[in-house]
Amino acid sequence: MSDKQLKDIPYSVLDLATVIEGKTPADTFVSSLDLARHVETWDYTRYWLAEHHNMISVASSATSVVIGHIAGGTKKIRVGSGGIMLPNHSPLVIAEQFGTLESLYPGRIDLGLGRAPGTDQLTAMAIRGDRFAAVNNFPQEVRKLQTYFSAENRYAKVRAIPGEGLEIPIWILGSSTDSAHLAAAMGLPYAFASHFAPAQFLTAIDIYRKEFKPSEYLQEPYVLSCVNVIAADTDAEANKLATSLYQMFRGIITGERNLLQPPVDNIGDVLNSYEAEQINQMLACTFVGSKALVKEDMESFLAQTQVDEIMVSAHIYDHQAKLRSYQLFAELMRD
Repeated sequence: MSDKQLKDIPYSVLDLATVIEGKTPADTFVSSLDLARHVETWDYTRYWLAEHHNMISVASSATSVVIGHIAGGTKKIRVGSGGIMLPNHSPLVIAEQFGTLESLYPGRIDLGLGRAPGTDQLTAMAIRGDRFAAVNNFPQEVRKLQTYFSAENRYAKVRAIPGEGLEIPIWILGSSTDSAHLAAAMGLPYAFASHFAPAQFLTAIDIYRKEFKPSEYLQEPYVLSCVNVIAADTDAEANKLATSLYQMFRGIITGERNLLQPPVDNIGDVLNSYEAEQINQMLACTFVGSKALVKEDMESFLAQTQVDEIMVSAHIYDHQAKLRSYQLFAELMRD
């Protein structure tokens, strides 16, 4: 039996700034801010946005800018990146951007870092240019970033202004075991993308916990797991809402990317058996149903994983239904 209870676990939001069918990125930014304002009142801890490129359904490519939009329209919720794909950028530029954000919204900014490109290889080449091999230097790039944030760097010839001397929590993001070793060695909190890559989740967090070395940033391992949650007043309603998520993942598998589609009555009319099998594997950490059912499943998940924080992603077509899902999740976490 788990010694952790849901009511003791912080819960947060991952927003991919999803563009739905019939809407534009401008509409998405309005909806994201509305969501952030609501979840702030429901005691969510943080609101993260993810860097993706060349995807018509994801509007958060200029991640730092959208973080500023959300932080500026809220009052207390932490806002950050889940994540910034560091090899896409100069560490100095990210230090300056997040130093600016932390200066504008002190004590509220998180910096989650990933090494993946957040896009296809051709687009990654267009982004990275001569820095295309930077992915191989990810640990060194993270350390450069830490150096720019340090007060000691004031004696260096290259400085991050603003950024220097500010306490901006750095997280290591991962979807495989490679990131677990790095997060443990650096003594940093670890956020795992179990919402789309659950296969190595349990192995990765076990490695992280066993290898963790205390640091000036963190004394004990801290695991955040991102999961998909689609909650509604009835199981049937939630299952229908979830068909938008399944359609989105079908696009990932087939390469036929679309804007987020409205729900359908029968997902079997959309997916063939191969697609359904692949989607079920990718969505192993997905919880769909009424509040009672999601709570039961989340209790089992917590007992198995002993995570320290749960981050929720919800790809729901209707904005009001999305708000309701996040409200129900907050209620079941606090009950």
